[in-house]
Amino acid sequence: MLSWALIFLVVALIAGVLGFSGIAGTASQIAWILFVVGLIVALVFFVMGKRPRV
Repeated sequence: MLSWALIFLVVALIAGVLGFSGIAGTASQIAWILFVVGLIVALVFFVMGKRPRV
């Protein structure tokens, strides 16, 4: 998930440099959403791993 966020961030940076502001804005929003979702999933797995097995 975080790797996809990094890919979209790179796409946004390249599109921003080339002047494609619409594509850059969309790609940066997607990167931000994927980053947040990836962090939430990582935290859930971290908390679930701390519980004792039944």
